[in-house]
Amino acid sequence: MSAATTTRTQRSRREARAAALFLAPDAIGLTVFVAIPMLLSVVLGFFWIDGFGNVDFIGVDNYVRMAKDPQFWNSARVTLIYLVTLVPLIFVVGLGLALLVQQRFPAVGIIRSALFLPYVVSMVVVSMIWQFMLTDRTGVIATALSAIGIDGISFLGDPKLALGTVVAVTVWLQMGYYMIIFLAGLQDIPGELYEAARIDGANAWQRFRSITLPLLAPTSFFVLLTSMVAVVTGGLDMIFVLTSGGPANSTSLLIFYIYQQAFLFGDLGYAAAVGSVLVVFLLIVSAGMFLATRGGRFSHDD
Repeated sequence: MSAATTTRTQRSRREARAAALFLAPDAIGLTVFVAIPMLLSVVLGFFWIDGFGNVDFIGVDNYVRMAKDPQFWNSARVTLIYLVTLVPLIFVVGLGLALLVQQRFPAVGIIRSALFLPYVVSMVVVSMIWQFMLTDRTGVIATALSAIGIDGISFLGDPKLALGTVVAVTVWLQMGYYMIIFLAGLQDIPGELYEAARIDGANAWQRFRSITLPLLAPTSFFVLLTSMVAVVTGGLDMIFVLTSGGPANSTSLLIFYIYQQAFLFGDLGYAAAVGSVLVVFLLIVSAGMFLATRGGRFSHDD
């Protein structure tokens, strides 16, 4: 073996050790706080646990109960509606804002910061502010609507409006974060491509369809995947503060239903079983998205 080959081998080993050291904290964190709890959740789903130290193996009884539980299916339906409504909205609003603040105009930096600011505020604080604003008759929004002759709208008390209101608040809260993600993707697209398209006579829509969307595919995949996971597994704080799952269970997401079963009713085994189903659903959908888009590497010609 030549000296040059030996040197390259030693350098590769040093780089591998350095990479392992840098990745170790995240790997340990994911293992301890994500992988192990997920496995324990699956295992606990086969037990009856009352939270007071009483544990009894009951096999698949929790899953049989789940299949017959109308409240579980209602929460699953609400979660699905919430998911298919919120994720496209987050995508469209985030991309639209990114295209807007990508332009150069006065105070664009301030506007970017203002749009991103809600995301860094505690979700509980944001929810309490919106609850105050949406209070019937005395809230800021109700007062403003009353001034123009619109009365009697209960955004959080009407089962037909409550879920849509939660969706709107969530979009407002998260749009700044996904705007930044899309903005980073847009800034990676070479400007020469747009200049060449203009010379060829392509209008704004043609440039967006033929250049922006295809080259933004990996970013779009990341946004769709992360927003889906955030929508399904997050939102407990907001639901708890704004509606507590009501009215008439119209905003009872699965994550809130799991919280109820575990911490209000003390049925930890059943809550773990529901959580396992939710995790499996996320894994299946995520795998389907990854296969359908080849990990975000789909092209415009697809």
